[in-house]
Amino acid sequence: MECITFENFRISFVTCVSQIGVLSHQLARSPCLQNGALTWTAFFNCPSAAQAFNQTLRNITNVDWLIWVHQDVFLPDGWDQQFQKALAQAVRQWPRLAVAGVYGVNGQNQRAGHVLDRGQLLQEPTPLPCLVDSLDELLVAVRVSSGLQMDPAMGFDFYATDLVLQAQQAGWCAAAVDAYCEHWSDTPASGEMPAHLIARVKANGHAFESKWAHRLPVTTPCFHISRPGDVSAFVDAITVQDKA
Repeated sequence: MECITFENFRISFVTCVSQIGVLSHQLARSPCLQNGALTWTAFFNCPSAAQAFNQTLRNITNVDWLIWVHQDVFLPDGWDQQFQKALAQAVRQWPRLAVAGVYGVNGQNQRAGHVLDRGQLLQEPTPLPCLVDSLDELLVAVRVSSGLQMDPAMGFDFYATDLVLQAQQAGWCAAAVDAYCEHWSDTPASGEMPAHLIARVKANGHAFESKWAHRLPVTTPCFHISRPGDVSAFVDAITVQDKA
């Protein structure tokens, strides 16, 4: 099927699936994906977000922006039109825009975005669209013509901020735009993390810190990273605190 076009941008979606029930209850129920007007691709049991995203990049045609979205995100009715309008506004302001998301952190360490996260409304005061140095992984769009790809070394963490830093290094920029959606992650917003998640975040955090050591400090929606080892230290600290 052809990708629908708003504001002259053609978009398509890709997601990774680890729980079919979550996909069915959230992303697959999104009206803009149910009506058949937009293309979207689901990959099962991938070792990294990059495997699904980069393979889709290689295979798609006639698409201007490829949108990575989590299986546990719900896009409300009219989301596609809202995103296209917000994206078009951002591109008019910053013609070298190559990465866009719905929640991030700008260069002054101010949060920017408008999402419902695990039942909590996050509507930050920073005006949107806003140039950012970091984006949350829940939803991130990449301009296909930019040549940017996800880094497999990031696994399932830090890949959105990695894309932002890649874009900046290549002379592009990144922004958070106003396109409200719902994120129903089962990862605890606070408290002790499961052992497998601790190990994953530490490993992927080390990969990110090593790759971008020359760009630190970097503040993401979840971490402030001043030096290599900060992600691991933060995870250890909250784990010890919760056990105390």
